[in-house]
Amino acid sequence: MICADELGPVIPRTFPPAPAWSPDGHRIKAELDYSRGPEKTWVYGGLRPTDGQALTMTASSRNSVFYQQFLQQVEDANPNGEIWIVTDNLSSHNSLSTRTWLEDHPRIHHAFIPVGACWLNLQEGWWRIFRKAALAGRSFANPDDIAYATALATSQLNSRASPWIWGRPGPPTRRLRRRYMYLV
Repeated sequence: MICADELGPVIPRTFPPAPAWSPDGHRIKAELDYSRGPEKTWVYGGLRPTDGQALTMTASSRNSVFYQQFLQQVEDANPNGEIWIVTDNLSSHNSLSTRTWLEDHPRIHHAFIPVGACWLNLQEGWWRIFRKAALAGRSFANPDDIAYATALATSQLNSRASPWIWGRPGPPTRRLRRRYMYLV
């Protein structure tokens, strides 16, 4: 079983230097340079909950062609047995070209989560950890920098991966600190 989803768009942009203080004690605010340019990058990700290993791929768009490339990477990374992909019902996941591609790859099956229940997909929790490791507080000059940060963060997270369990662990058992014996 693989939990899959897309993250993005991640937009390459550089941030101005940190704001400084004026002589009269006021903070100088730096202007934020933000634009939705053509250099958007999407990150496709798949998490194998049984051992916590993840697979990521960057793409310039979120469409059926790149989703099929991602599915091919998932199939190559899991050579044995059937593969169930748990994902949302995005149009590229259920398009005619994707369904045609899946007919040629009978090992891969889709299980779509209900609309409005993205929290059922364990990939969403992994994205939170990934964002902190790869994207938080960084500026990227181009899509290649995003791809490098994605690959580096994925390999680092895979090196210390552990199985994922849906839900919150039970509270720890607490031993009695003192035992009192009452005599009457």
